Amino acid sequence: MKTSDFDYELPEALIAQHPAAERTASRMLHLDGRSGQVVDRQFVALPNFVRPHDIFIFNDTKVIKARIHGHKQSGGAVEVLVERVVRSVGGHANVALVHLRASKSPKPGGRLLFAQGVQATMTHRQDDLFALAFDGEKSVYEILEQIGEVPLPPYITHSADGTDEARYQTVYARVDGSVAAPTAGLHFDEAMLASLRGAGAALAYVTLHVGAGTFRPVRDDDVSKHTMHSEWYCVADETVAAIATAKARGGRVIAVGTTSLRTLEAASADGTLRAGSNETTLFVTPGFIFQTVDRLITNFHLPKSTLMMLVSAFAGTENTMRAYRHAVAERYRFFSYGDAMLIERQI
Repeated sequence: MKTSDFDYELPEALIAQHPAAERTASRMLHLDGRSGQVVDRQFVALPNFVRPHDIFIFNDTKVIKARIHGHKQSGGAVEVLVERVVRSVGGHANVALVHLRASKSPKPGGRLLFAQGVQATMTHRQDDLFALAFDGEKSVYEILEQIGEVPLPPYITHSADGTDEARYQTVYARVDGSVAAPTAGLHFDEAMLASLRGAGAALAYVTLHVGAGTFRPVRDDDVSKHTMHSEWYCVADETVAAIATAKARGGRVIAVGTTSLRTLEAASADGTLRAGSNETTLFVTPGFIFQTVDRLITNFHLPKSTLMMLVSAFAGTENTMRAYRHAVAERYRFFSYGDAMLIERQI
């Protein structure tokens, strides 16, 4: 399997730089993985595709203001993107693993200075990440809320503003921890959630904190040589019970976003969906046997990315690539602020 098998031509003009005027105003490409048929829809029509006892699974992670700018005490600008808070010191969650950009990387013990008097010490390296211990009694989350900015993806070219703070966040976000939004969820507003319930569907939640590694390219053309970044997830007992009830009544499990799918399939690795929290490096590629998810709602993904491979595993590679060519020809909007797909699993 080659990374190049998942490449496609995308005009830069189709990369959405801003969200639609309303959350539900996007288009939705419906792909049937069994027949390969694609049909152009509108996202507001989603309740028409719901049967009683279906269950939608949402990722309730919350995007934190994970990007901060400062400088080394010795001089030189730094840009920090917090990947995750890793532990508490003295009862405060003030240590984080971060991506750090500087003309010269700080050494262990090096001091970093940020806005409003915030300071931190680089304590050690962990692979390609830097461990920062922040001074004072405030948690990393409090510090980021105070001086951070929304970490928009690299393909969005404008600096984050108030609109992004509101719209690069799902309406059901509640658990701090992501540095990127679970973007399929950005299409849902409260009225849509109510419409799904009205159509007979159940709604349940998992948590997976999306790391910056989600944007890391696959650098080797041999897919098997790629190593996935690790992400923390949690599946609650009530979610497992709700899925079991839905399946027993003939309902389908609809994962809202690739993060929800990866969470459910990681928690089903032995064939049975189990509650609990863990780290996952699950890499879903064609040939993967899905245990839990029947349908997927997702956005359009970057060429040659691990998420293209996941969608290809779910819908079939030929079907997926044909659907993407159709989306380009019909000028769908791509990536985080773009349009949606509703995908029926191939097998």
